[in-house]
Amino acid sequence: MHETPSSTRTLTLALKEKALELGLDACGISKAGPLDLEAERLNAWLGQGHHASMRWMENHLEKRIDPTILVKGARSVVSVLQSYYNPIDPPEDPKVGRISRYAWGDDYHLILKERLSGLMDWLKSEVGEVNGRIFVDSAPVMDKAWASRSGLGWIGKHSNLISPDHGSWTFIGELIIDVELSEDQPILDHCGSCTECIDHCPTNAIVEPYVVDANRCISYTTIEHRGEDVDAALSSDHGNWIFGCDVCQEVCPWNKFRTDTSESRYAPRPGTLTTPLQEWEDLDQAAFSARFSKSAVKRTKLDGFRRNVRFAKENSERENRRL
Repeated sequence: MHETPSSTRTLTLALKEKALELGLDACGISKAGPLDLEAERLNAWLGQGHHASMRWMENHLEKRIDPTILVKGARSVVSVLQSYYNPIDPPEDPKVGRISRYAWGDDYHLILKERLSGLMDWLKSEVGEVNGRIFVDSAPVMDKAWASRSGLGWIGKHSNLISPDHGSWTFIGELIIDVELSEDQPILDHCGSCTECIDHCPTNAIVEPYVVDANRCISYTTIEHRGEDVDAALSSDHGNWIFGCDVCQEVCPWNKFRTDTSESRYAPRPGTLTTPLQEWEDLDQAAFSARFSKSAVKRTKLDGFRRNVRFAKENSERENRRL
Protein backbone atom coordinates (compact mmCIF):
# COMPACT_ATOMS: atom_id res chain seq x y z
CA MET A 1 0.00 0.00 0.00
CA HIS A 2 1.57 3.28 -1.08
CA GLU A 3 0.12 6.36 0.59
CA THR A 4 1.34 9.89 -0.03
CA PRO A 5 2.38 11.78 3.12
CA SER A 6 -0.72 14.00 3.00
CA SER A 7 -3.13 11.12 2.52
CA THR A 8 -1.37 9.19 5.30
CA ARG A 9 -1.87 12.09 7.72
CA THR A 10 -5.50 12.46 6.64
CA LEU A 11 -6.17 8.75 7.15
CA THR A 12 -4.44 8.81 10.54
CA LEU A 13 -6.53 11.72 11.80
CA ALA A 14 -9.72 10.11 10.51
CA LEU A 15 -8.79 6.82 12.23
CA LYS A 16 -8.28 8.58 15.56
CA GLU A 17 -11.60 10.39 15.21
CA LYS A 18 -13.33 7.10 14.44
CA ALA A 19 -11.76 5.49 17.51
CA LEU A 20 -13.28 8.17 19.74
CA GLU A 21 -16.60 7.84 17.94
CA LEU A 22 -16.57 4.11 18.72
CA GLY A 23 -16.27 4.76 22.45
CA LEU A 24 -12.50 4.51 22.86
CA ASP A 25 -10.80 7.21 24.92
CA ALA A 26 -7.47 7.60 23.15
CA CYS A 27 -5.66 6.36 20.06
CA GLY A 28 -1.96 6.55 19.16
CA ILE A 29 0.21 5.21 16.37
CA SER A 30 3.66 3.59 16.31
CA LYS A 31 5.76 2.33 13.46
CA ALA A 32 5.88 -1.47 13.55
CA GLY A 33 9.35 -2.80 14.28
CA PRO A 34 11.51 -4.41 16.97
CA LEU A 35 11.28 -3.21 20.58
CA ASP A 36 15.00 -3.36 21.30
CA LEU A 37 15.18 -1.47 24.61
CA GLU A 38 11.99 -3.07 25.91
CA ALA A 39 13.38 -6.47 24.91
CA GLU A 40 16.45 -5.89 27.10
CA ARG A 41 14.26 -4.99 30.06
CA LEU A 42 11.98 -7.97 29.49
CA ASN A 43 14.90 -10.39 29.32
CA ALA A 44 16.37 -8.95 32.53
CA TRP A 45 12.98 -9.28 34.27
CA LEU A 46 12.58 -12.87 33.12
CA GLY A 47 16.17 -13.65 34.09
CA GLN A 48 15.45 -12.57 37.65
CA GLY A 49 12.44 -14.90 37.82
CA HIS A 50 10.02 -12.03 38.43
CA HIS A 51 7.43 -13.71 36.21
CA ALA A 52 6.92 -16.43 38.86
CA SER A 53 5.04 -19.41 37.36
CA MET A 54 3.95 -17.52 34.24
CA ARG A 55 6.26 -19.58 32.04
CA TRP A 56 4.27 -18.67 28.96
CA MET A 57 5.98 -15.25 29.12
CA GLU A 58 9.20 -16.99 28.10
CA ASN A 59 7.59 -18.31 24.93
CA HIS A 60 7.52 -16.63 21.51
CA LEU A 61 9.93 -13.90 22.59
CA GLU A 62 10.70 -13.05 18.98
CA LYS A 63 7.00 -12.33 18.35
CA ARG A 64 6.65 -10.42 21.60
CA ILE A 65 9.55 -8.18 20.61
CA ASP A 66 8.76 -7.71 16.91
CA PRO A 67 5.16 -7.33 15.66
CA THR A 68 6.22 -7.82 12.06
CA ILE A 69 6.70 -11.49 12.93
CA LEU A 70 3.17 -11.67 14.34
CA VAL A 71 1.68 -9.93 11.29
CA LYS A 72 3.62 -10.30 8.06
CA GLY A 73 4.12 -6.98 6.34
CA ALA A 74 3.02 -4.98 9.40
CA ARG A 75 3.77 -1.28 9.12
CA SER A 76 1.81 0.31 11.96
CA VAL A 77 0.70 -0.49 15.50
CA VAL A 78 -2.51 1.30 16.48
CA SER A 79 -2.84 1.46 20.28
CA VAL A 80 -6.08 2.42 22.01
CA LEU A 81 -7.16 3.11 25.57
CA GLN A 82 -10.58 2.63 27.11
CA SER A 83 -11.33 3.81 30.64
CA TYR A 84 -12.98 1.35 32.99
CA TYR A 85 -13.23 3.66 35.99
CA ASN A 86 -16.61 3.82 37.69
CA PRO A 87 -16.92 6.61 40.31
CA ILE A 88 -18.01 4.22 43.03
CA ASP A 89 -16.17 3.63 46.30
CA PRO A 90 -15.06 0.05 46.96
CA PRO A 91 -16.10 -1.67 50.21
CA GLU A 92 -14.27 -0.72 53.41
CA ASP A 93 -15.70 -3.55 55.54
CA PRO A 94 -12.92 -6.19 55.94
CA LYS A 95 -15.63 -8.88 56.04
CA VAL A 96 -16.54 -8.04 52.42
CA GLY A 97 -14.29 -9.42 49.69
CA ARG A 98 -12.60 -6.92 47.39
CA ILE A 99 -12.40 -7.50 43.65
CA SER A 100 -10.13 -5.41 41.45
CA ARG A 101 -11.99 -2.57 39.76
CA TYR A 102 -11.25 -3.85 36.25
CA ALA A 103 -13.25 -7.02 36.97
CA TRP A 104 -16.37 -5.40 38.46
CA GLY A 105 -18.33 -5.74 35.24
CA ASP A 106 -18.14 -7.71 32.02
CA ASP A 107 -14.91 -9.11 30.63
CA TYR A 108 -12.98 -6.30 28.94
CA HIS A 109 -11.45 -8.68 26.39
CA LEU A 110 -14.85 -9.07 24.75
CA ILE A 111 -15.84 -5.40 24.91
CA LEU A 112 -12.57 -3.88 23.75
CA LYS A 113 -12.24 -6.43 20.97
CA GLU A 114 -15.73 -5.45 19.81
CA ARG A 115 -14.62 -1.79 19.62
CA LEU A 116 -11.42 -2.66 17.78
CA SER A 117 -13.35 -4.83 15.34
CA GLY A 118 -15.43 -1.79 14.50
CA LEU A 119 -12.27 0.24 13.96
CA MET A 120 -10.80 -2.44 11.71
CA ASP A 121 -14.01 -2.63 9.67
CA TRP A 122 -13.96 1.13 9.22
CA LEU A 123 -10.33 1.04 8.10
CA LYS A 124 -11.08 -1.62 5.51
CA SER A 125 -13.96 0.46 4.19
CA GLU A 126 -11.55 3.36 3.73
CA VAL A 127 -8.50 1.68 2.19
CA GLY A 128 -9.67 -1.70 0.94
CA GLU A 129 -8.02 -4.99 1.90
CA VAL A 130 -6.05 -4.82 5.15
CA ASN A 131 -3.73 -7.50 6.48
CA GLY A 132 -3.88 -7.13 10.23
CA ARG A 133 -4.93 -8.52 13.57
CA ILE A 134 -6.72 -7.34 16.69
CA PHE A 135 -5.04 -7.82 20.06
CA VAL A 136 -6.56 -7.44 23.51
CA ASP A 137 -4.16 -9.07 25.95
CA SER A 138 -4.55 -12.21 23.85
CA ALA A 139 -1.15 -12.84 22.22
CA PRO A 140 2.54 -12.09 22.81
CA VAL A 141 2.17 -8.33 22.39
CA MET A 142 3.77 -5.82 24.77
CA ASP A 143 0.66 -3.66 25.16
CA LYS A 144 2.06 -1.10 27.56
CA ALA A 145 5.26 -0.68 25.57
CA TRP A 146 3.34 0.04 22.38
CA ALA A 147 0.92 2.41 24.10
CA SER A 148 3.90 4.27 25.54
CA ARG A 149 5.64 4.43 22.17
CA SER A 150 2.43 5.77 20.68
CA GLY A 151 2.43 8.73 23.04
CA LEU A 152 -0.60 7.60 25.06
CA GLY A 153 1.26 7.75 28.36
CA TRP A 154 4.33 6.47 30.15
CA ILE A 155 4.94 3.30 32.12
CA GLY A 156 4.93 4.27 35.79
CA LYS A 157 6.98 2.95 38.68
CA HIS A 158 4.16 0.47 39.39
CA SER A 159 4.59 -0.83 35.78
CA ASN A 160 1.13 0.35 34.68
CA LEU A 161 0.62 2.79 31.83
CA ILE A 162 -0.22 6.30 33.07
CA SER A 163 -2.07 8.59 30.70
CA PRO A 164 -1.81 12.31 31.57
CA ASP A 165 -5.38 12.69 30.31
CA HIS A 166 -7.02 9.52 31.67
CA GLY A 167 -4.86 8.23 34.52
CA SER A 168 -4.09 4.51 34.74
CA TRP A 169 -7.60 3.04 35.02
CA THR A 170 -7.58 2.06 31.33
CA PHE A 171 -7.56 -1.05 29.18
CA ILE A 172 -5.14 -1.28 26.25
CA GLY A 173 -5.69 -2.89 22.87
CA GLU A 174 -4.00 -2.85 19.46
CA LEU A 175 -4.43 -3.23 15.76
CA ILE A 176 -1.26 -4.42 14.03
CA ILE A 177 -1.75 -3.67 10.35
CA ASP A 178 0.04 -3.41 7.01
CA VAL A 179 -1.22 0.15 6.49
CA GLU A 180 1.19 3.05 6.77
CA LEU A 181 0.03 5.70 9.24
CA SER A 182 1.62 8.81 10.73
CA GLU A 183 3.40 7.80 13.91
CA ASP A 184 3.16 9.65 17.22
CA GLN A 185 6.03 10.41 19.56
CA PRO A 186 6.47 9.12 23.13
CA ILE A 187 5.92 11.53 26.00
CA LEU A 188 8.14 12.10 29.02
CA ASP A 189 7.92 10.07 32.22
CA HIS A 190 6.30 12.29 34.85
CA CYS A 191 6.62 10.05 37.91
CA GLY A 192 9.49 12.22 39.14
CA SER A 193 10.53 11.54 42.74
CA CYS A 194 7.10 10.14 43.73
CA THR A 195 7.20 6.71 45.40
CA GLU A 196 3.57 6.42 46.56
CA CYS A 197 2.96 3.13 44.73
CA ILE A 198 6.17 1.61 46.11
CA ASP A 199 5.51 2.81 49.66
CA HIS A 200 1.92 1.56 49.77
CA CYS A 201 2.22 -1.83 48.08
CA PRO A 202 0.87 -4.26 50.73
CA THR A 203 3.37 -7.01 49.88
CA ASN A 204 6.38 -4.93 48.77
CA ALA A 205 6.04 -6.36 45.27
CA ILE A 206 7.52 -3.27 43.58
CA VAL A 207 11.08 -4.28 44.34
CA GLU A 208 12.53 -1.20 42.64
CA PRO A 209 11.06 1.60 40.54
CA TYR A 210 9.47 0.14 37.39
CA VAL A 211 10.11 -3.47 38.50
CA VAL A 212 7.32 -5.66 39.91
CA ASP A 213 8.12 -9.10 41.27
CA ALA A 214 5.03 -11.16 40.43
CA ASN A 215 5.96 -13.67 43.14
CA ARG A 216 4.91 -11.05 45.69
CA CYS A 217 2.14 -9.28 43.78
CA ILE A 218 -1.42 -9.80 45.04
CA SER A 219 -2.76 -9.63 41.49
CA TYR A 220 -0.52 -12.55 40.57
CA THR A 221 -1.14 -14.68 43.65
CA THR A 222 -4.93 -14.24 43.51
CA ILE A 223 -5.33 -14.69 39.74
CA GLU A 224 -2.47 -16.43 37.95
CA HIS A 225 -1.04 -18.59 40.72
CA ARG A 226 -2.45 -22.10 40.91
CA GLY A 227 -2.52 -24.22 44.04
CA GLU A 228 -2.39 -23.66 47.76
CA ASP A 229 1.34 -23.04 48.13
CA VAL A 230 1.23 -19.35 48.99
CA ASP A 231 3.55 -18.33 51.80
CA ALA A 232 1.53 -17.43 54.91
CA ALA A 233 3.67 -14.33 55.43
CA LEU A 234 2.54 -13.18 51.99
CA SER A 235 -1.13 -14.18 52.14
CA SER A 236 -1.46 -12.45 55.51
CA ASP A 237 -0.78 -9.17 53.69
CA HIS A 238 -3.54 -9.75 51.13
CA GLY A 239 -6.11 -8.03 53.32
CA ASN A 240 -9.57 -8.73 51.93
CA TRP A 241 -8.52 -8.87 48.27
CA ILE A 242 -10.06 -11.95 46.64
CA PHE A 243 -9.31 -11.12 42.99
CA GLY A 244 -6.54 -8.75 42.01
CA CYS A 245 -5.39 -5.60 43.79
CA ASP A 246 -5.74 -1.85 43.07
CA VAL A 247 -3.61 -0.28 45.79
CA CYS A 248 -0.81 1.05 43.56
CA GLN A 249 -3.38 2.76 41.32
CA GLU A 250 -5.49 4.05 44.21
CA VAL A 251 -2.53 5.97 45.65
CA CYS A 252 -1.13 7.26 42.35
CA PRO A 253 -1.46 11.08 42.24
CA TRP A 254 -1.91 11.01 38.48
CA ASN A 255 -5.27 9.32 38.88
CA LYS A 256 -6.77 12.65 39.86
CA PHE A 257 -6.96 12.99 36.06
CA ARG A 258 -8.89 9.74 35.67
CA THR A 259 -11.77 9.64 33.21
CA ASP A 260 -15.06 7.97 34.11
CA THR A 261 -15.90 5.15 31.74
CA SER A 262 -18.59 5.61 29.12
CA GLU A 263 -19.08 1.84 28.85
CA SER A 264 -22.07 0.67 30.91
CA ARG A 265 -20.91 -2.95 30.81
CA TYR A 266 -17.96 -2.09 33.06
CA ALA A 267 -20.33 -1.10 35.87
CA PRO A 268 -20.24 -3.40 38.92
CA ARG A 269 -22.53 -6.38 38.75
CA PRO A 270 -25.04 -6.86 41.58
CA GLY A 271 -23.28 -8.03 44.73
CA THR A 272 -19.76 -7.41 43.48
CA LEU A 273 -19.08 -4.71 46.06
CA THR A 274 -21.30 -5.94 48.88
CA THR A 275 -21.03 -9.74 49.13
CA PRO A 276 -19.64 -10.93 52.50
CA LEU A 277 -16.70 -13.30 52.44
CA GLN A 278 -18.82 -16.04 54.01
CA GLU A 279 -21.25 -15.89 51.11
CA TRP A 280 -18.43 -16.02 48.58
CA GLU A 281 -17.00 -19.04 50.38
CA ASP A 282 -20.31 -20.91 50.05
CA LEU A 283 -20.38 -20.70 46.23
CA ASP A 284 -20.46 -24.03 44.45
CA GLN A 285 -19.37 -24.51 40.84
CA ALA A 286 -22.81 -23.77 39.38
CA ALA A 287 -23.18 -20.56 41.41
CA PHE A 288 -19.61 -19.48 40.60
CA SER A 289 -20.18 -20.03 36.87
CA ALA A 290 -23.47 -18.14 36.98
CA ARG A 291 -22.13 -15.18 39.01
CA PHE A 292 -19.06 -14.75 36.83
CA SER A 293 -20.35 -15.60 33.37
CA LYS A 294 -18.53 -13.32 30.87
CA SER A 295 -16.40 -11.98 33.72
CA ALA A 296 -12.62 -11.81 34.09
CA VAL A 297 -13.00 -13.42 37.54
CA LYS A 298 -13.51 -16.80 35.88
CA ARG A 299 -9.77 -16.89 35.21
CA THR A 300 -8.99 -17.84 38.79
CA LYS A 301 -11.38 -20.83 38.65
CA LEU A 302 -13.47 -21.91 41.62
CA ASP A 303 -10.63 -23.55 43.57
CA GLY A 304 -8.45 -20.47 43.27
CA PHE A 305 -11.33 -18.20 44.19
CA ARG A 306 -12.12 -20.23 47.30
CA ARG A 307 -8.45 -20.15 48.31
CA ASN A 308 -8.44 -16.35 48.00
CA VAL A 309 -11.63 -16.06 50.05
CA ARG A 310 -10.16 -18.28 52.75
CA PHE A 311 -7.04 -16.08 52.99
CA ALA A 312 -9.24 -12.98 53.20
CA LYS A 313 -11.38 -14.51 55.94
CA GLU A 314 -8.29 -15.42 57.95
CA ASN A 315 -7.00 -11.87 57.59
CA SER A 316 -10.36 -10.40 58.59
CA GLU A 317 -10.58 -12.61 61.67
CA ARG A 318 -7.00 -11.73 62.62
CA GLU A 319 -7.82 -8.03 62.29
CA ASN A 320 -10.90 -8.44 64.48
CA ARG A 321 -8.83 -10.09 67.20
CA ARG A 322 -6.46 -7.13 67.18
CA LEU A 323 -9.28 -4.61 67.72
